Amino acid sequence: MRGDEGKQDLMFSYVKLERRVPSDHPLRGIRAMVDKALREMDSHFAALYARGGRPSIAPERLIRAQLLQVLYSVRSERQLMEQLDYNLLFRWFVGLEMDEAV
Repeated sequence: MRGDEGKQDLMFSYVKLERRVPSDHPLRGIRAMVDKALREMDSHFAALYARGGRPSIAPERLIRAQLLQVLYSVRSERQLMEQLDYNLLFRWFVGLEMDEAV
């Protein structure tokens, strides 16, 4: 008997984004190097931003996103935003959760 294609949207995801990225993926090593460099630059970032006001997007996320744009030859920021919206690998690299707004 042929099954139907009726699907129900899942309400929750019980798989962490970290587990969706293969352990031997080249971006894992790159992310480790980038995270180390960004930790060393933390005091520089803190000096550049005002103490008060509305919080901005974390500069670490912006740098990781731009690095993805270069590594994957994404032609524009608009296309990068589109990729970040549905590409789990990109979301993981930048540090976005699966359901977090881009």
